[in-house]
Amino acid sequence: AAQQLTDANMKALATFLVLLNYFTRCHGWICTTAPEHVAAAQVDAGNGMVVMTDKNSNAFFLSDSSWSKLGSVPLKHVTVGYAGVWGVDLNNNVYKFAAGDFFPTRGLELMQVDAGEGQVVGVTSQNSIHCLKASSASSIEEEGVLNWNTITGALMYMSCGPLGCWGVNSGQNIFFTKVSPDNCSISGWRQTDGAAVKVEVGTDGRVFVVIQSGHVYERTGISEAVPQGTGWSQITFCVSIKHVTYDLGRLWLLTNTGVILNCI
Repeated sequence: AAQQLTDANMKALATFLVLLNYFTRCHGWICTTAPEHVAAAQVDAGNGMVVMTDKNSNAFFLSDSSWSKLGSVPLKHVTVGYAGVWGVDLNNNVYKFAAGDFFPTRGLELMQVDAGEGQVVGVTSQNSIHCLKASSASSIEEEGVLNWNTITGALMYMSCGPLGCWGVNSGQNIFFTKVSPDNCSISGWRQTDGAAVKVEVGTDGRVFVVIQSGHVYERTGISEAVPQGTGWSQITFCVSIKHVTYDLGRLWLLTNTGVILNCI
């Protein structure tokens, strides 16, 4: 007799068929499922590397066609960029990856960090904004006290790229500024049109947001002369998106069900 499918196998098959049905019918980006991993919680791409955390606070990096464990420290958030690989644990302690594992830093507790353009930026649970200049971010290779600079304003999420930094506040307002990697000085916050709950900047300067309904938009009209851009263009996907990140021409999406999609 044929072997009966288990409930788990049936669920996996159903998920695959649903995703296949969605993405053969959607237009625009061509998406495939990333290497399988159960219950992804967050994903970030930068500097040619893709990292993620799962719902059990494990961190991983994408190696060829599979996810490999990244360090031994439980983390809720991990980021990768020109400033290296950084993470935050469940108690908002900040870690940097070096010599094969994450080591703790002291000086500030943050709930989210971004390792974009040499400097590291982050926000606290009280929505205060902080920046670690590039020389400090690159030089620390062992446990020590970091001297974070406070940036005016209040944000719940922040991301930086070559043309500037973007953030969203608790009211879902979207803001742009330029942050100097050398000393963390800013050009002044400029509110843009639209509303979002997450914003991510790619290493080439492209900007993507996720709005509360799970839709994804890309900022249009970005240039060196107009780094804040001029408008938003929706990217239509047939599933609800929780998180988005972009690097080297690939858009990485995290669905609300914990599936990571790789789109070109």
